[in-house]
Amino acid sequence: MTSSKFVHIVNFWLKSDLTKEQILNFEKGLKSLKDIESITYFNIGTPANTHRPVIDRSYSYCLLTVFADETGHDVYQNHPIHLSFVENCKQYWEKVVVFDNVSV
Repeated sequence: MTSSKFVHIVNFWLKSDLTKEQILNFEKGLKSLKDIESITYFNIGTPANTHRPVIDRSYSYCLLTVFADETGHDVYQNHPIHLSFVENCKQYWEKVVVFDNVSV
């Protein structure tokens, strides 16, 4: 029996009045998360230039992380790098939406 992967997707809506330097600080914080050892796949993106009725392009950045299991995700949530990112970068966003799922 194989274990399910745990996928953690986070969409960020940044504040509209951020300076270029603040946006770069946010990106640097996001990129720091890749150093958390329990992550098996890591991606940061911005909305693609696709336009169909089902596509929501209203977010600023999307973080996609994959873990071997929920335990790996729990390690990530409590990891000092993650906690530092939230503390140092929460000032930059106005909204965050998280989608957690397990592979079927």
